[in-house]
Amino acid sequence: MDWSSILASRSSRMKASEIRELLKLLDQPDIISFAGGIPDPALFPKVAFADAFADLMAGPQAQAALQYSVSEGYLPLRQWIAGRMAALGVPCDAGNILITSGSQQALDYLGKLMISLGDTVLVGWPTYLGALGAFNAYEPTYDRLDPTGNREAASFAAQANEAGGRVKFAYLSVDFANPTGQTLSRAARENVLALSEELDIAVVEDAAYQTLRYDGEAVPPILALEIAQKGTIEDCRTIYCGSFSKSLAPGLRVGWVCAASPVISRLVLMKQAADLHSSTLNQIVTDKVARALFDDHVAGLRTVYAARRDHMLAALEREMPEGVTWTQPQGGMFIWVTLPAHMDAANLLARSLETERVAFVPGRAFFADGSNGNTLRLSFSCADEAMIDTGIGRLARLIGRG
Repeated sequence: MDWSSILASRSSRMKASEIRELLKLLDQPDIISFAGGIPDPALFPKVAFADAFADLMAGPQAQAALQYSVSEGYLPLRQWIAGRMAALGVPCDAGNILITSGSQQALDYLGKLMISLGDTVLVGWPTYLGALGAFNAYEPTYDRLDPTGNREAASFAAQANEAGGRVKFAYLSVDFANPTGQTLSRAARENVLALSEELDIAVVEDAAYQTLRYDGEAVPPILALEIAQKGTIEDCRTIYCGSFSKSLAPGLRVGWVCAASPVISRLVLMKQAADLHSSTLNQIVTDKVARALFDDHVAGLRTVYAARRDHMLAALEREMPEGVTWTQPQGGMFIWVTLPAHMDAANLLARSLETERVAFVPGRAFFADGSNGNTLRLSFSCADEAMIDTGIGRLARLIGRG
């Protein structure tokens, strides 16, 4: 059967994730991988989860944990999250929280909620590859979000009108962004808010790495800055997406959206139509583990990941040839590398896998227009010191050969 004749036109915009494909290399023992932006499984709180699952299945909640549940999510977990949001400067209650199957599902729902054919989404240059994948199905155009405020809002609106739609929202990862590792300053966050007011659009704030700060002063979330201006979350246009994937464990697929209640109500309807609700069992266990050890566990993650970041930065400084530059992240899992203009990171990866057995993610996929082929992303989260020294040394020699 020729499936192409019956598939929706939007299906042509769905592409395989380069990162998902590269993760398959982790099964090859001789590959040194800086590709997957994943937490180190050796750091998962396995004992705490094992105990929580065992206690749950032996206790009075066992039947409820295995049963259907409400689409909004497990109430005690939503209450715990609301408390964490309040500590970040976002006073809210459980009615402002929706539990999702990871923050990736939240991005898909928000794309479905707001994007019509030809609408424009403002994104970073580069931006998170998974966000582009989530939004692409709804057939938007993209424009470059310049959070410094150098570009006039009128130009965004004009481009959107030419495409037959309007600007709908700005998407950005504000802390230790994937892929660059960079953090938006308070002034830049305020500029994004000002732009959103001028264009009358939403702001989607992806905070997947918010807990993984290793140095520097914490900056309030955009949603917190907006609440400080307007007084209540119900008057805000910012939609905050959080996740337990980087802080506890990604396999449970527990994330959340924090927003004004009209937004949450619409997303709940989407959840009901898509998967009814996220795993009840996983939500209850996540709540138990988070209440028991979240702060102490995250503090331990910061210590380990900060040391790996420092070691990779030192290796880059020591090994990389002239003309190569990289970011200096204050947290997260990533370092963004810019090669000399004549080099293509995709070609470099092919050569690297063949001769040096070192994997990374070429940068072109993180740009909505497929540009900037001379960039790449390195992840240090799963690399020990020996892997970093060997892998960066091999990669630097390969780059040096041109």
